[in-house]
Amino acid sequence: MESTDKLTDTNAILAFLYETFPACFIAEGETKPLKIGLFQDLAERLADDSRVSKTQLRVALRRYTSSWRYLKGVKAGVQRVDLDGNDCGELEQEHVDHAQATLKESQEKAKAKRLAQAPKVVAKKPAKKAPAKRPAVKKDRPVKTVAPVVNLVQAKMEELSTNQRVNVKLGASPVAGTITDIKKDDVHVQLDTGLTIKVRVDHILL
Repeated sequence: MESTDKLTDTNAILAFLYETFPACFIAEGETKPLKIGLFQDLAERLADDSRVSKTQLRVALRRYTSSWRYLKGVKAGVQRVDLDGNDCGELEQEHVDHAQATLKESQEKAKAKRLAQAPKVVAKKPAKKAPAKRPAVKKDRPVKTVAPVVNLVQAKMEELSTNQRVNVKLGASPVAGTITDIKKDDVHVQLDTGLTIKVRVDHILL
């Protein structure tokens, strides 16, 4: 019943695309460049699906194609693919150059942001005690390390059971859900968004 509800979260829409078009949208690892005009194909294919709107699809598609792993996959000699994973022509050099430039700019912005957010160490007695304290600061309290907000670890099959709350690795951010069934190496999870997916145990985080 919940599967008919609208998907409003971008991560949930991406999870839906990973499940519906697995040959086109890659959930983990290196992606494939998408066919030019794929959005129109996507909108037509999902025209009768009330769970997603064109606006939401456009936002999800923009998130997917601006990710670092997608931009890294835009390389010379690689074929674009359609919704069914069929080759749709080799990438043009100008598109490769644009993707590499976009990736470099995004990575530089992320690095600058991390440096700006890193805690600053104020030396109270710089003369005599500074040399003795420097090694300790580097070893025990790295100045530029930003602690993660949520500490999730990869689950092991023996730790899992039905009705257990878990997080599933989908794209850039984990999505919370509940285990509904476990069959050999496959784990069936109902996401909080209402979507039910089947993943391997190495995609489960606790």
